[in-house]
Amino acid sequence: MFFDTHAHYDDAAFDADRDAVLSAMAAEHVGRIVNPGCTVESSRKAIALAEQYDFIYAAVGVHPENCAGADEETFQAIQTLAGHPKVVAIGEIGLDYYWEENPPRAFQKQVLERQLALAEELDLPAVIHDRDAHGDCMDLVRAFPHVRGVFHCYSGSVEDARILLDRGWSLGFGGALTFKNARKAPEVVAFMPLDALLLETDSPYLAPVPHRGERNDSRYLPLIARRVAEVRGCSVETVERAAWDNSCRFFRLTP
Repeated sequence: MFFDTHAHYDDAAFDADRDAVLSAMAAEHVGRIVNPGCTVESSRKAIALAEQYDFIYAAVGVHPENCAGADEETFQAIQTLAGHPKVVAIGEIGLDYYWEENPPRAFQKQVLERQLALAEELDLPAVIHDRDAHGDCMDLVRAFPHVRGVFHCYSGSVEDARILLDRGWSLGFGGALTFKNARKAPEVVAFMPLDALLLETDSPYLAPVPHRGERNDSRYLPLIARRVAEVRGCSVETVERAAWDNSCRFFRLTP
């Protein structure tokens, strides 16, 4: 059974056939999905999906691309939503320095710091988005030693992975691991202990090879698991079983 730890089924890309896609998951051996929010509104939508489908859980947070204008009212709304029984994490939060039009870096850091403090207060794991901002993300992780979480779609070095793993963090890998230009990710997957690895799709984005460029969904998880198995020299079944157990433990769900 597969556990997709990061998929955005509230995204408009699924408006035409969302129920058909999600209703097909059980037959494709996808047993659980976590849908992170990126704004207050999308966090509400993630919760609505979790209420509609037993196998879906939600994370709530403000994504760095969407954090312009975030204020205390925003954070209070996220905190209130985090009290829902199917909310299992604070996310998707983090830093994104890739797009010039994103909010200023200093403000992104303030928003991330505030949400890491919320994760600490509520004793929930954090789901971190890190794009071209690895140094600052690592600095903020160090500033919150009691917070644990996952670097989603991990793209950092083995050296930084070692620091995160030593602090009890997990690392998430998705379709990008299967790309021909993937360099650091396979090295990290080969290095890290299997009990810290989470599988994800980031649907509808980052579909794995041979579906790169298409709309992604959780039914492609076996392709990602296959690549992990190739890198580690083990069976796909070993990866599938470990990732399921790791994900249930990470989100504090029964196996």
